[in-house]
Amino acid sequence: MRRLSGVLLAGAIFLLPALSQHAFAQTPPPPKTTYSGDMVIAAYAINADKTGDYEKVIATLKDALMKSTKPEAKQQLAGWKIIKNSMPQPDGTIVYVHIITVVKDADYSITNLVYEAVTDPMERTNFFNLYKGALNKPLFAIQGPMVSDFSK
Repeated sequence: MRRLSGVLLAGAIFLLPALSQHAFAQTPPPPKTTYSGDMVIAAYAINADKTGDYEKVIATLKDALMKSTKPEAKQQLAGWKIIKNSMPQPDGTIVYVHIITVVKDADYSITNLVYEAVTDPMERTNFFNLYKGALNKPLFAIQGPMVSDFSK
């Protein structure tokens, strides 16, 4: 019994620093998603039965950008359009295409942007699970300079 309590005490002493608030504070932030060039077209396959969930993700993202105090957030809002393909893919997924006029050095990570506005850990977990459950897979991202703008 003495040996067991000694092992448990040693284990607790070893684990306490790892579980302290200070250890959590040192966790590096998630990587930023930045784009090069002037425009981005990114496509995501969404599970057909989860399009409503994905549209909640999009609404949460829009709300987070609207609440953001970062100056680039308003530019991101103005330059971010999303199209839902009206026809399902052969595997049944629905494609959502994000058309973005890039704000240089701005973070386009959906989770990072939402987490700036949503600070409650449970709400963050719920958001992440909603997003993860809806997303089947990213399909592609095309980015680069504007070659021609016919509106000008």
